Amino acid sequence: MRGVSLLKKKKLCVLFGGQSSEHDVSLISACNILECIDPDKYDVCKIGITLDGRWLLTECGSEDIKTGRWETDPRSRTAFIAPDSSIHGIVIPSNGSIETVYIDAAFPVLHGLHGEDGTVQGLFELACIPYVGPGVAASACAMDKVLSKMIFDSVGFKQAKWTWITRHALNENKDAFMDDVERDFSYNLFVKPANAGSSIGITKAHNRAELSEALDIAAYHDVKIIVERAVKGREIECAVLGGHDAVASLPGEILPAKEFYDYSAKYSNIGSRTLVPADLPEDTVKAVREFALKVFHVLGCRGMARVDFFVREDGEVVLNEINTIPGFTAISMYPKMWEASGVSYRELVGRLIESAVSRAQEDI
Repeated sequence: MRGVSLLKKKKLCVLFGGQSSEHDVSLISACNILECIDPDKYDVCKIGITLDGRWLLTECGSEDIKTGRWETDPRSRTAFIAPDSSIHGIVIPSNGSIETVYIDAAFPVLHGLHGEDGTVQGLFELACIPYVGPGVAASACAMDKVLSKMIFDSVGFKQAKWTWITRHALNENKDAFMDDVERDFSYNLFVKPANAGSSIGITKAHNRAELSEALDIAAYHDVKIIVERAVKGREIECAVLGGHDAVASLPGEILPAKEFYDYSAKYSNIGSRTLVPADLPEDTVKAVREFALKVFHVLGCRGMARVDFFVREDGEVVLNEINTIPGFTAISMYPKMWEASGVSYRELVGRLIESAVSRAQEDI
C-alpha cells in the first residue's frame, strides 16, 4: 500500500515533569519534543511525574501538559518503569491486575534533581531500556558541580577560581568560612547550590553582607554550596551531539537583561536576548567547539549536552559548566544552536532518539 510504512513502529516513552525546581520547564521542553517525534517511526507513551513524586501515564495533549491539567485528567493512571529487565518497560496497575507495556527506548525530559543526576538513568539501566542522553556516572558528575569542577581541575581545564562547603559545615562556622573566602578571593563572587539547574539559587555577591545572604539561599537548595570568582567575559554556550563521534554546534551567546542570567532573566525578562550564532572570531569559535567536545568526552557523555563558557576580552575561553539534559523550550539554546548549525528541531529530536536505539543494538 502506497504511503504506509511496512516497518514496525518502536514504542517510545517520554518522561517529563519531575520533583525538581525545574518541573515547569520540563513540561514545556517535553511538549516541544513530543511535537517533533516522527509518528511513522514511534508509538509514544507519555509519563509525567508530579512534584510530589506520583507517576502518571497520560493521554493529554500539549496544552494540558503545560498547564498541569494532566495530573487531574480522569484518563491519567498510575504507571511506572519496572526495574525488572524481563518486563523491559512500563507497569500499569489497574483494578487488582497488572498490565505491562514493552518499551523500545525512553526519552527522559527531566531537568534537575531526580532526572538529570543519574537516578532515572540508573533505573533505565536496571530495566535494560535504552535512553536518550548520558549515562549514570556522567549524569551524576555533571549535575554535581563540585564533582565536575574537581574532574575538570584534574585535567587542567581553565575554570574560575572556586571553593565549596557543605550545609552542615556552613551552619557550624559560617563566619570562619566567609573569612577564608575574603582572604582567598576578591569580590565579585557567585554563590551556587552544587546541584541545581536553570540558575536557581544562584546569587552574585558584591560584599560580605551579600555573601552571607547568598550562602543561605544556596544552602536552602542543596547540601553543597560553591563560591567562585566572577569571570568578566561574554557568556557563550555550545551544543554537543553524538557519542564517541560527537560533534559540536556553532556557539551561541547569552545577553542577559539583568546582571547575570538567573531564572527570571531566562524565563520572565523580555529584555534578555540570545545571539545564535555568536559573533566571535573564527579562531575563538574553533576553540569553543573543541573545548566543548573535550568536556563532553572527559565526563564520558553520550547523546547530548550543552557546555557553557565565558570568553574574556583577550579571547581566553573559561569553562563554566555542563548540562546533560538541556532545555527544549522556545528560548532554549541547545536546539537554537543546532538550528544555526543546519540541524532542524525535528531532525535533532530524531537523531537523539535514533542514537539511543542504535547504541542499544550495538551493545547486544
